[in-house]
Amino acid sequence: MKFNNVAPDSYIVEKKVPTSQNGPKKEAKVVVLQSVGYPFLCNLVESPKIEIVNKELFELYAREQWEGYEVCEGSFLFDQKLLPDYAFKIIKAHPNNSKITENTSIFLMENEENEEIKKIETNVKMDDVIGQERAKTKCKIIMKYIQEPEKFKEWAPRNVLFYGQPGTGKTMLAKSLSNELKVPLFLIKATRLIGEHVGDGARQIHELFEAASQSAPSVIFIDEMDAIGLDRKYQSLRGDVSEVVNALLTEMDGIDQNYGVVTIGATNNPHLLDFAIRSRFEEEIEFEIPDKDQRQSMLENYIKTMPVEMKVDIKRLANISKGMSGRDIKERLLKTALHKAISEDTDFVTWDHVEYALNLYKTEKNEPKHMFA
Repeated sequence: MKFNNVAPDSYIVEKKVPTSQNGPKKEAKVVVLQSVGYPFLCNLVESPKIEIVNKELFELYAREQWEGYEVCEGSFLFDQKLLPDYAFKIIKAHPNNSKITENTSIFLMENEENEEIKKIETNVKMDDVIGQERAKTKCKIIMKYIQEPEKFKEWAPRNVLFYGQPGTGKTMLAKSLSNELKVPLFLIKATRLIGEHVGDGARQIHELFEAASQSAPSVIFIDEMDAIGLDRKYQSLRGDVSEVVNALLTEMDGIDQNYGVVTIGATNNPHLLDFAIRSRFEEEIEFEIPDKDQRQSMLENYIKTMPVEMKVDIKRLANISKGMSGRDIKERLLKTALHKAISEDTDFVTWDHVEYALNLYKTEKNEPKHMFA
């Protein structure tokens, strides 16, 4: 990793500043970080590649050590736990010069070496998504539109907002929609649409919709919408913020028509979205935490594919997993129990392994430890 033409004193470590000295600070609603590495050590130490395997845990981890810190766009935060002195650059802070609190949403930008917007293929089926019947019904309408876009024209279901807790199936359903129809899916995280320079974000949004239009019929799925579409009362007064919002509004309004293109936005915090953007979505669909019967169905499906037999009462397992999302059930409960059983060289996954996983899950909800891969 190289840092050219950068003076050492340009690296600013944000500190906790007593309120009495600087007056009360506004609460940061959204902070977008970019991993930088070890800037002071240059080529002496190789900077590890950061990959977030669980966004919710990363947010908890980040807030735990940086709560109360002031954030200013262009400055840096330094990790002091898993990777001491590893730097994260603050790309966006809404509002700017604000303070991280327990309510702040924290995103990490993906470091994309290839900036080309690509369509992806998936084998996820709609039946793989347990529950979320209202969202599935809406997707059936979208399917009819994509099959006959000229018939719908201005009556098309073009912009739909998925919202709900992480891991409830928002991305999975979008993938299944693309797969069922055999049409291209342009899946992108909003944090990738954020540029360091004025005009970068707007350009990428126009390129995204242009690529989708050229491949129509197609589906655009923009995850973490609040990273770019934040309510204007939280936004910094910067040109690139308004340009990104205006570019997104232009494309969602369909000035270029874009027949056969459906835009699905996803967010965990719909109340943070700018009204101008939120109003463009003709329908908002909430993704709910699964109920007991849905959790049991998920467990039955997951357990069938596990490489080690699981000898537990599934109904009991459905009871104790109350409040967990589908992702949590698979990644945090079943997978952790499976890995524990394998590490102990046992032939079966038992209830003891499940209890270990559940206790670890509860601990990590309060004291996150492992989210880097």
